[in-house]
Amino acid sequence: NNNNNKRKNNNNNNNNSLTTKRSFASKADFYKTLGVAKGEDKGTIKKAYFKLAKKYHPDTNTGDDKAEEKFREVTEAYEVLSDDKQRELYDTYGHAGVDPNSGFQNGGGGGNPFGGGAGGFDFGNDGS
Repeated sequence: NNNNNKRKNNNNNNNNSLTTKRSFASKADFYKTLGVAKGEDKGTIKKAYFKLAKKYHPDTNTGDDKAEEKFREVTEAYEVLSDDKQRELYDTYGHAGVDPNSGFQNGGGGGNPFGGGAGGFDFGNDGS
């Protein structure tokens, strides 16, 4: 039981980081999060992000947990929508397309989730 409590505490401490971990807890539409239309160009998306990032930045909202969470959300949305490949996956599959646990990250579903072949092991040589 003590180990479970330690794990929970460690997980809670990790959530304080401002870097996005792609948890998609909110599942909010990234376009709505940034206040832009789906067909907007990268420049418009970037302007919307910078405006919101400045508004919700933790340095300007010290102690405001809601602003910090909003900052994480707009940053996560911008990271996906500013990258052509991730944006295409998001537009096609929604959050599942950019969630690293969904299987879409390596060119779609299916296939070996562990990568190429036998991981470099030579099963034909028994070492004798």
